[in-house]
Amino acid sequence: MSGQHCLRRLPAALRSVRALRPSPRCMPQARSYSAVTRASSSGLLGQASRRPGHLSTLRLCALDQTRTYADVIVKVPEMAESISEGTLKQWSKQVGDHVEQDEEIATIETDKIDVAVNAPEAGIIKEFLVNEEDTVKVGQEIVKLEAGAAPAGGKKEASEEPKEAAPKEQETSSQPQGQQEQSQPEAPKEESKPEPPKQEEKPRHESKPEPPKKESKPKDESKPAIPGSREERRVKMNRMRLRIAERLKQSQNTAASLTTFNEVDMSSIMEFRKLYKDEILKNKGVKLGFMSAFSRACILAMRDVPAVNASIEGPNGGDTIVYRDYVDISVAVATEKGLVTPVVRNAESMDMVGIEKAIADLGKKARDNKLTIEDMAGGSFTISNGGVFGSLMGTPIINLPQTAVLGLHAIKEKPVAINGKVEIRPMMYLALTYDHRLLDGREAVTFLVKVKEYIEDPRKMLL
Repeated sequence: MSGQHCLRRLPAALRSVRALRPSPRCMPQARSYSAVTRASSSGLLGQASRRPGHLSTLRLCALDQTRTYADVIVKVPEMAESISEGTLKQWSKQVGDHVEQDEEIATIETDKIDVAVNAPEAGIIKEFLVNEEDTVKVGQEIVKLEAGAAPAGGKKEASEEPKEAAPKEQETSSQPQGQQEQSQPEAPKEESKPEPPKQEEKPRHESKPEPPKKESKPKDESKPAIPGSREERRVKMNRMRLRIAERLKQSQNTAASLTTFNEVDMSSIMEFRKLYKDEILKNKGVKLGFMSAFSRACILAMRDVPAVNASIEGPNGGDTIVYRDYVDISVAVATEKGLVTPVVRNAESMDMVGIEKAIADLGKKARDNKLTIEDMAGGSFTISNGGVFGSLMGTPIINLPQTAVLGLHAIKEKPVAINGKVEIRPMMYLALTYDHRLLDGREAVTFLVKVKEYIEDPRKMLL
């Protein structure tokens, strides 16, 4: 047998020169292997000497089989200064699975966002060091990865290649005739299978009792439908919901919250949107909504009432007022896990189209669960649009340390007195919840009236 023929019979992973190259770790075992071969019988040595290619191939194969890979420990990554731990919510892979570099291994749930843990190197998952639903801290070891190990799929491909090579050899060499003779006895085995049809009939008889079992299952399922039956189920709150509950209660206990209301005629802004939405969508690729209009109106109203964009900081509930010359608007977005408030930064420097695009991008990231810590951090004023869910009126809660939050609601057609006449107009209730420690009632009402004026006459926002 020649060395080349021996190589053909090797798996594909061992055919390349690199795969057959011994590693430093394998050298002691390689020496022991050489000692064993030297201590073999003289007949074997004689055969090996007559077939030098075969002996070298055997040595290289042994070296490759003793090859080992270094283990890489994957740790919980740094998330943010305010986040030191989370819950390992789900493993994306299983032990023995092959992962590529930067491929997601697990998801860690925090009180703000979900953080993905990615593989630092390609390899095979060797061991999970923690379980799902365990609390993990930043820097904690969670996965042991065998870096550099080949995927299991490579073995399958290697095993399939010799099968394809076999029929080609059957046409050109006489050796496959033995393989054909081995395949011929397989035919009688297939012919012998019809002999015990009785064994196939027995399971059929055994399968007959199965229908009554299936009939018994609906009886069990029908039990909850019995009149008077009551059930309860308890689900552990996720970290985001726990954090939301904590912050909302903190807001109620800290801020002197008060809500003022007003009503805005949406006729002009709806006509404005109808007039320009197609042009903006065509030229800018942005669907013009009402959030950008209210954001712009609030930014302009803050020029007259800057305290709306301020906050209270300091010990014992705060002793310092922080005024800002920038506006970072937090936009409330409802997700499956809870309400999140990504931030549109430096909104004062944007026009309506720019604000609308930023809100749309953040909303998509929130629904796709791709928000980052940077997207959520900060914010100086919040706008919450409950109108998309049909809310007629509500009192939003302040997002501390902010001072105020504007609540938008559903647009409803109502009879309104216009110049002594009754007209049907699309109306919306506005609700401004503010911290009375910083904002007086006069300032809060003035701010909301300014917003109403800008929405009812959008041309003022262009001045």
